[in-house]
Amino acid sequence: MLTSLPTLPLIEALRPRQWIKNLVLLAPLLFAHRLFDLEAGARVVAAALIFCLLSGAVYLFNDLRDLESDRHHPVKSRRPLASGRLAEGTARSAFVIIGGVALAGAWMLSRAPFLQKVETPSLIQRNQLSFFACAIVYVLLHVAYSTWLKHVVVLDVIVVAMGFVVRAIAGAAVIAVEISNWLLVCTVFLSLFLVLAKRRHEFVLLADDAREHRRTLGDYDAYLLDQMIAVVAAGCLISYALYTMAPATVEKFHTDRLNVTIPFVIYGLFRYLYLIHRRDGGGDPSASFVHDRPILTAVALWALTVIALLYTGS
Repeated sequence: MLTSLPTLPLIEALRPRQWIKNLVLLAPLLFAHRLFDLEAGARVVAAALIFCLLSGAVYLFNDLRDLESDRHHPVKSRRPLASGRLAEGTARSAFVIIGGVALAGAWMLSRAPFLQKVETPSLIQRNQLSFFACAIVYVLLHVAYSTWLKHVVVLDVIVVAMGFVVRAIAGAAVIAVEISNWLLVCTVFLSLFLVLAKRRHEFVLLADDAREHRRTLGDYDAYLLDQMIAVVAAGCLISYALYTMAPATVEKFHTDRLNVTIPFVIYGLFRYLYLIHRRDGGGDPSASFVHDRPILTAVALWALTVIALLYTGS
């Protein structure tokens, strides 16, 4: 029985530290003027919890697939499966049970009626099953990544980045709002920036053993990754700046002052680049956001400024 098996290594294998990535689901809530809508907030929180379970399940699947290579990795060898603290049978059972429960929850949430009167019932009807579809796509994307796509150079980082995009779309679908194409573009560039930084950290950490751990790592080098990081960082900054000043954005939010948040984005990106190149960071984006006070402060100030501009008419 699953209840009789060691729980602490299992919880660790679900990587709850990485669940902070699911905060991406909150972005549509913020930019749709629904932040203080209790029903919408409850639906997004439920959606985020479902994606936490889904991400934990796909982490288990990935660790099962990479078990042998992880055992020879200087950092990943400490993971519960690679270190032997978690049995393979337990991980397989947990993947099926947790993934199944999460998908069932996604189905129920996608079918749950909106209790409050809304202005766009046709949009709700069209998006009724979109959240469940996002959950399915998320799982299939990561299963495909773990089994095959992680071994295809360049495509490997794009697939991981698409996981963030699926989260953003799911956050919009669960509250039946349209998501801005600009926000999707920003999400693509930012997620690519974080994934490439992680790849660079792994490449530098493994050095000559990179190809032995994963053959695609041998197809990269620090210079190539630095060029890619520079491109997507610039793309992220430019797309966000254009979004804040776009006529459609000004018309939607009735303010032309969103551009005052651009310095926070610049600082956050530059600070992260500093961590990558001067502090050997970038290996764990979640840890960087939580433990690096300058980045955490920049994100908090950005969020507070956006809320002030969008919700108080400042």
